[in-house]
Amino acid sequence: MITLPGQLAIRTIHGRNGDFNVGRLATSIGEFVIKNAELDQYREGKYEGDFVITEIRPSTYNTSGRMVIEIRAHLGGMTLSGIDPLSSDEAKRLSPQEVDPIDEEAQAPAPAAAVSPEAEDDSQASNPLIDTTPFGSSMPDKTATQNDDVTLFGSLWPLGDIVKLDATVDRRLLRQQRDRLGTMGYEFAPLSQDWHRVTA
Repeated sequence: MITLPGQLAIRTIHGRNGDFNVGRLATSIGEFVIKNAELDQYREGKYEGDFVITEIRPSTYNTSGRMVIEIRAHLGGMTLSGIDPLSSDEAKRLSPQEVDPIDEEAQAPAPAAAVSPEAEDDSQASNPLIDTTPFGSSMPDKTATQNDDVTLFGSLWPLGDIVKLDATVDRRLLRQQRDRLGTMGYEFAPLSQDWHRVTA
């Protein structure tokens, strides 16, 4: 594990699983691709700071009939000191053809105790986070929405004025929490790396 000063450029990509972010970290020892789940909370831009790198490794994935090999670093944390907008040239360097990490993880070989598709369908049918309301039905009442929020946020519920999401949860769940916080009137503060309720 090493801590290095650097600049993390983050680009937002609109994918079929929702918006996701990819990053490129420039440091004195090289440039690395960053695909940590917590990046999905950030806005597109350039972030200056100190970055804790826990792992550096080559990684490959397939997309559009080609195999991409890249050097990835995994971040164990970061202390940010400044934010700037991403220039159009910098945005182009962060390819819009990136594969969503959720899809990339799905391409990986399944573990021996993989869940069967039938069992997965059953679990999704009983998952309150997946909206199965028929078209034309009335909107759920406030109690039902609150119950969904309790399930969505788990131990973070009830939410305070400041919320720090757990970046170790499933990527899809983290994105659902991010999107819900946005609709509930919270804004992400990159320097403190948490969500703040916006007062009217």
